[in-house]
Amino acid sequence: LQVPRVPSQPTAGSESRRFANKHSKKALKASLTLGILLGMFFVAWLPFFITNVTQAVCGCVPAGFFDVLTWLGYCNSTMNPIIYPLFMRDFKRAMGKFLPCCRRSGEPRPSAISLSMRNSNSGARAATSLKNVL
Repeated sequence: LQVPRVPSQPTAGSESRRFANKHSKKALKASLTLGILLGMFFVAWLPFFITNVTQAVCGCVPAGFFDVLTWLGYCNSTMNPIIYPLFMRDFKRAMGKFLPCCRRSGEPRPSAISLSMRNSNSGARAATSLKNVL
């Protein structure tokens, strides 16, 4: 006798694999972004810090070279606002909400009242947080 074969929930397994695959892609992208940011930080600032310690110990570093390394670090700090939107979608959305140059044409501009209410500790949110504290 042959028993009819009933599929044993193939969708649940494929959904969990799809979720795990999506999660691993997000984790890979986050680690790639972090690696790029840290790599750029070390490439830009490590020579400055090494030169700074060398200058303190022996005083043999030319001033022009020290200035170049300082500006290399400043350039790294300038690159961070460019790198974050390139690799992080959430950062890009947040920038689009508050900067007029980055906003899409269909998105409404947040009002000053909603921004001040969101950033203040007044209103219903403060009352509920005070209840939680007491």
